[in-house]
This record gives sequence, structure tokens and C-alpha cells, in this order.
Amino acid sequence: MSAPLSDPALAALRHRIAAIEGDPAAPQAVLPFGVAEVDRRLPKGGLAVGCLHEVAGGGNGAVDGAAAACFAAGIAARLQGQVLWCVTQADLFAPGLEQAGLPPDRVIHVEAGDDTAVLACMEEGLRHGGLAAVVADVARLSMTASRRLHLAAKGSGTTGIALRRWRRQAEASDFGQPTAAMTRWRVSVLPSAPLPVQGVGRARWLVELLRARAGESFDIELEACDGTGHLGLPADVAGGSAATAGRRAFG
Repeated sequence: MSAPLSDPALAALRHRIAAIEGDPAAPQAVLPFGVAEVDRRLPKGGLAVGCLHEVAGGGNGAVDGAAAACFAAGIAARLQGQVLWCVTQADLFAPGLEQAGLPPDRVIHVEAGDDTAVLACMEEGLRHGGLAAVVADVARLSMTASRRLHLAAKGSGTTGIALRRWRRQAEASDFGQPTAAMTRWRVSVLPSAPLPVQGVGRARWLVELLRARAGESFDIELEACDGTGHLGLPADVAGGSAATAGRRAFG
């Protein structure tokens, strides 16, 4: 049985992989989620800041799409500064974003006509350098477009989030195509935990990391973002591993 890689060897291997993927300069800063079961599985213990990331909903249409938007809002909420949010249709639900920690006075909305215009606005926002994050609702994202966005984010240090939302189910297949994003996430709504009294408990999500450069994929059941943008680990999941939690959610 081979010996495990030391930390320097692992770091060197990750750097080589990043170089092969066309990104030789490893990101210097990360944004921890504050959930150990998530952060320990991410390179450097958090989400790479100043890079492009992808977020999409699961297979339950608009419901999962809304959860994905709140997941993205929670990330943006924990970064300091204004957030540019680009859409093709004015269908953002501001109270929902605020519940995820992102109040209206921190969001600059841009409504563009199509994906091409949205991507152009996103790239301009990322290159500006004065924003905490740029989020863009986009159905299709090519490798060329994603690489431009990723380089723009790295150049300014602004975090970019491509929120993959589809108006037609046929567009969803594009989510499996390669992009230059550092991570690719999928968020699905789960039943909330029962309460001892009548009422609705904190929303729960199945959060899947489908791809991470120099990292590993995993899935985990989490409580939805609170008013500060932070996720929570359900009490009945805290005793098990992330993989176990994900399998229980599917079962």
C-alpha cells in the first residue's frame, strides 16, 4: 500500500493540475462556508475568491432554481461590498435574497435581453474591480465565454457566479459541458425537519459539488442560508459524514 501524499506533495500536485487546466496561479484567498464538513473538502478550506463558479438547481424546475439562487446569494452576502446581479428577465424575488443574507441595498440589478448580453454585462462587472461579486443568470455557458469570465474575475479579484437557470428543459443538457469554472454546484430542495409544534422548519437543501479544480466531489444535506448567508448542518446529520448524509437524502 502506497504512503499518503504529504501536504507539500499534495500542494505541488494541485498546482500541476491547475497548470494543465490553464490556470497556473493558484487563488490566494478563500471564503469558508463555516461548515467543517464542507470546508475540509474544498482546496484551502473554502470557496476560491476572485474566480468563476457555477451554481444550478436540481431537477425540480423553478423550486430548485430558487434554492440555487439563494445559495448564490448566500455566497455573495458573505463577501464585502456591492453585488451586481445580471438577468434576462426581471424575476428576482428580493425578499428571498434578503432572507439569504443579501439585502436590496447591496444589489445592483441589470436586465439584459439575452444570454450574450448577460455574459457581456457580467464580464464588464468582473473587470470593473469595485464589486464584491457578480452573479449572472445564464442558460448556456461555453468554454470560451467561461474562460473570459474566469480571467476577468482573477484579474480584478471579484468573485463571479454563473447561475445556470433554464427557461426550457432542453437547455439543461448544457450544464454537463466543460467550462473554466473553479467549482460547479447543484442545489435541490429537501423536506424541512419536522417541528415539535405546528409550523415550517428551516429549509433544507441537498448541496452537490459536482466539480472542483484540485478538489473532490461530494454531496451533503444542509440547512438553507440564514439571514447572514451562512449554511447550517442539520442536527441529525452532524454525526455522520458528508457522503453518508448525501446517500441518506437520496434514499
